[in-house]
Amino acid sequence: MVQKYQSPVRVYKYPFELVMAAYEKRFPTCPEIPVFLGSEILHESKSEDGAIHVIERSCKLNVDAPRLLKKIAGVEYVFFIQKNTVNWRERTLRIEAHNETFANRVVVRESCSYSVHPENEDWTCFEQSASLDIKSFFGFESTVEKIAMKQYTSNIKRGKEVIEHYLKELISQGITFIPRWSPPAAKDERAPAVGRAPGDILLDSGAAGTSREAPASPCPAPEPASPDADKLDADYIERYLGQLTPMQESCLIRLRQWLQETHKGKIPKDEHILRFLRARDFNIDKAREMLCQSLAWRKQYQVDFILQSWRPPALLEEYYTGGWHYQDKDGRPLYILRLGQMDTKGLVKALGEESLLRHVLSINEEGQKRCEENTNIFGRPITSWTCLVDLEGLNMRHLWRPGVKALLRIIEVVEDNYPETLGRLLIVRAPRVFPVLWTLVSPFINENTRQKFLIYSGNNYQGSGGLVDYVDKDVIPDFLGGDCMCTVSEGGLVPKSLYQTEDEPENSDHIRLWTETIYHSASVLKGAPHEILVEILEGESVITWDFDILKGDVVFSIFHSKRAPEPSHKEATSPSPSAAGDNVQLIDKNWVLGVDYSRVESPLVCREGESIQGSHVTRWPGFYILQWRMHGPLPCSSSSLPRVDDVLASLQGSSHKCKLIYYYEVLASKDFRGSMSSLESCNSGFSQLSGVTTSSSQSQSSSHLSR
Repeated sequence: MVQKYQSPVRVYKYPFELVMAAYEKRFPTCPEIPVFLGSEILHESKSEDGAIHVIERSCKLNVDAPRLLKKIAGVEYVFFIQKNTVNWRERTLRIEAHNETFANRVVVRESCSYSVHPENEDWTCFEQSASLDIKSFFGFESTVEKIAMKQYTSNIKRGKEVIEHYLKELISQGITFIPRWSPPAAKDERAPAVGRAPGDILLDSGAAGTSREAPASPCPAPEPASPDADKLDADYIERYLGQLTPMQESCLIRLRQWLQETHKGKIPKDEHILRFLRARDFNIDKAREMLCQSLAWRKQYQVDFILQSWRPPALLEEYYTGGWHYQDKDGRPLYILRLGQMDTKGLVKALGEESLLRHVLSINEEGQKRCEENTNIFGRPITSWTCLVDLEGLNMRHLWRPGVKALLRIIEVVEDNYPETLGRLLIVRAPRVFPVLWTLVSPFINENTRQKFLIYSGNNYQGSGGLVDYVDKDVIPDFLGGDCMCTVSEGGLVPKSLYQTEDEPENSDHIRLWTETIYHSASVLKGAPHEILVEILEGESVITWDFDILKGDVVFSIFHSKRAPEPSHKEATSPSPSAAGDNVQLIDKNWVLGVDYSRVESPLVCREGESIQGSHVTRWPGFYILQWRMHGPLPCSSSSLPRVDDVLASLQGSSHKCKLIYYYEVLASKDFRGSMSSLESCNSGFSQLSGVTTSSSQSQSSSHLSR
């Protein structure tokens, strides 16, 4: 397996020329980097005007490896070839390095660059990327990989420290300014003039030279190329995301780049991506799978708009005993839940699981928003919140089976889509019945989250070692013996007169999240496409569609028929009666294409994870059939990163069923202005997974498809 590393952008707040002077001090050897034993110049060249300087070196490294492994390999040291190309005119340094030792067994490639900061020409940016591919190594491939990764990561941040060390050394010697490169003067007939490079001036100045006087008429540095606005700065990571190891930074950057390359549009916030990486111990493949599923879930149920669209019913505001209450000692937003005072049975019977789940999701969305606000207020990264749960009053009524079932479903949804958002859970006044509830709930909570639980029974939460260790005294609520008035509802029993009709929620296998969604779900089976019928009464109407492929690859087509087909449901081969209940076939097997019906849009292959929007201007009245049929997977290149469809496809256990959600609408031609931005269906919040937008026109229709 190829191991890869990508650094964030590290910034030196010094001019490029001074940083280059510090960099050159690392050669021919560098005591500050013990593993680097020395170097030898193999080749050196300069351009005629002195602007380009190329140096190729052989570098000798002492790798910290077991003596036995070195003996088996038959080497004591490792040699690398490093090629440095400095461009004084553009103020850039490009470094390319590869291993010379064991080149046929191990392939190590590194690429680094120094360049001028895009927003401050007196600062210098540094980026670094590397790859390690161990093809074979005497049966010790795994050991060598671990040693190499450990050695490399331990020297990554050390590299910046070394540059900083030599910068301070230069400044202590009085060298605080080095003029920029200047072009050669006008040619003299007797001798050609050569441009002065900053390195030459530094050598002329000597150890005591300060060379503070800039050239009389320096050539202004060219305008730097447009920077990649999506790159992450190391200082930004530390300020807003926290302390990360080099490999953790690399995982964040690589997953972020993958999303940018795949979706070509809006991506989740950095702290959101980081939560999924932490939830999967920075295993980038597992985090990518989890994040893809969550993004599909957010799209399907329009979670991005919940804070704008969700308004808790008055009954929920009165009887739901939870609310936000300042912050804890670490600056985390503090949420208080008086679970023991909450009538969970009454709330489920009066509102149903749907409203409770939506309310919990809105709390989580609000929590993320408060974390961002506190990050700005306290000047340090706040990425999670604290929950204080008071169990005073908890009894067997809270163990009502449908209520526990609803709680478990909510926990499952939150665990899957809001990982690593809970920083600490303080449970106080736990009664004797609590172990029963804990036994039911704890298996559904992952180990990382369980480790954040602190449980106090009776009055153990008072005094040292209790709440005061985590929450300031002036924030502890009055009902827990503090001085702070808490506005969280005290709850109480929900009147039975407010209960809904006896349609027990436990009869449903799944929470019907966002039942009012305009999207329908469908399954596509092998040999059984899903088809929907659209009747058009007048020509030149516009059929619009918006669908997402949740599982598998499908082919989308549109047909026209003058007579109405008879719908038929595919017989399920699964023992579950609902396995194919959302699959409808309309085109009769006896129908002949070109006789009984005709194709009006060319087939479109839709990959798993893609979001498709489009329109078709009808030419004739009659019956139009929108069809999705299964498409066989295409092989993907092993040299490129997988797309969303490849990642999601690996999650599915069966290749005999595709799933999608869709919405369609018929508009009069006068209401359609030829732009997808005029369609209501484009407000579905599905921008998260949108890919590249393309358009196509068919010979007999006006059609626009966007991925």
